[in-house]
Order: sequence, then C-alpha cells, then structure tokens
Amino acid sequence: MPSSNSKFLKVKSPDSDYTVVIFDKCSTIVKDPVTGSTIAIPTGGKAKILGEILEELE
Repeated sequence: MPSSNSKFLKVKSPDSDYTVVIFDKCSTIVKDPVTGSTIAIPTGGKAKILGEILEELE
C-alpha cells in the first residue's frame, strides 16, 4: 500500500496556549477561538503554519 506524505500536526496557537490537531494540507483557515489569531492558512498544497508545531501524528 503506498504511503502518504500528508500528516496530522499538533499545533500551538502563536498567541495563546490553545492547541489543535490539523491536517498539514488543510483547506480552510484555522483560527484560535480564544484570541482569534490565525494558526494555519491553506495554500493549495501544504498549509502555511503560523503556530508552533508541537508534534507530528500518524
């Protein structure tokens, strides 16, 4: 079975301690519900991650 290069990422918001698990190729903007800051922006391929990547999940 072919393996995928896509991963799920545990990302910390740049402005608070809020963490979220996102797909590294997300198709929508991911925002912190506490501060409203942007955590990830879709680019058509791999998302631009603005927060701190804490962990790669399998």
